[in-house]
Amino acid sequence: MTVVKTSASRLESRSVLPVTLLMQAAASAAIIAPPIAAPRLTAILNVSGVAIGLYVALVYSSAMLSSQWGAVMVRRWGPIRTSQASLLLCSVGLLLMAVPHLAAATAGAVLLGLGYGPMTPASSEMLARSTPPERIALVFSIKQTGVPLGGALAGLLVPSALLAWGASAAMALMALLCLVGMGLAQPLRRALDALRDPRSPMPKLGNITGPMRAILAHPTLRRVSLAAMIFSAVQASLGSYLVSFLTADLAWTLVAAGGALSIAQGASILSRVAWGALADRLHDGPRRTLRWLAILMALASVAMAGLAATTGAWWVLAVTTVYGATAIGWHGAVLGTVARLVAHEEAATATAGCLFFAFFGSLIGPPLLGLAGALLGSLGLAYALLAVPLLWVLYLLGSRWSE
Repeated sequence: MTVVKTSASRLESRSVLPVTLLMQAAASAAIIAPPIAAPRLTAILNVSGVAIGLYVALVYSSAMLSSQWGAVMVRRWGPIRTSQASLLLCSVGLLLMAVPHLAAATAGAVLLGLGYGPMTPASSEMLARSTPPERIALVFSIKQTGVPLGGALAGLLVPSALLAWGASAAMALMALLCLVGMGLAQPLRRALDALRDPRSPMPKLGNITGPMRAILAHPTLRRVSLAAMIFSAVQASLGSYLVSFLTADLAWTLVAAGGALSIAQGASILSRVAWGALADRLHDGPRRTLRWLAILMALASVAMAGLAATTGAWWVLAVTTVYGATAIGWHGAVLGTVARLVAHEEAATATAGCLFFAFFGSLIGPPLLGLAGALLGSLGLAYALLAVPLLWVLYLLGSRWSE
């Protein structure tokens, strides 16, 4: 055990973190690519834009399922082979999304979710095993910048490929990025998959509840996971409706609204690292950092209700940037906290259980926000309502915990 940990520690500075970052970016780009290509894909499939919401539901439902198998897969195959299998599923899913048949596209969305779910449990075990405890939140935060980096890659590559070669080529290009991630991870397999147990049981429905039970049995992990569920619902709501809010409620152009979303995403890249550093350095840092995230998200949510067509662009950008830096920037601090609270060999299980709650938040957040916006006649007021569950997070994290 010690020998493997030492080997992984030597690898961390030069290989483990960059490779996990690239694999996370590739998986995130794979998930985001179909919605970016939606105008062409929906035309090919002869479906309406409502299909985008169904795509999101299929992806996150599948990811909720497969994330619970992530720990079992890591135990049997090792974190590298599990990550490679996940990226392979994502690449096949992307290719199916470009087939001009609704059944194939549906299967593609399911495969994308099944591939996306185990990625974070696998990378959490790799990093937990190879990172000193005093740097764990920072390292996890750097790795999680792969999510907005993947979005940036998809935003850069997919539109150009669509215009130049069409939807099939755009999906194939993102599939190629997944295959590149698989190849770059191979040199780490011997060191990081050395603790795998080939006799461990295969993923099956019977062991799907194991990670969730582990979370519910641990009071602190339960509180952190419920906070992750709320944070994830806020994040998904911001990403799904910000452009619609700016164009419909504030009369911004589509290009300007897209630019505001890009700035919010960019702010989260830097803030993820900053939140991770704070969690590592502050006394009682993980809990205090998560509480500050909840406070700032709540303030930004309420501030959205005060924005109008007459509001200055700089103030709108200030609010949405703070919103992005918190609502899209929390992942590393949460996942680093989860890894800190358990032994490194349990990191994949604990992460998988936490992700079930986070994916559930992503699944229910946008529909509830959309319904609230329709009932209130204002997406800004609907965003303000998100402050209520965020105040509940403050209550959940109100008392100190022991690590």
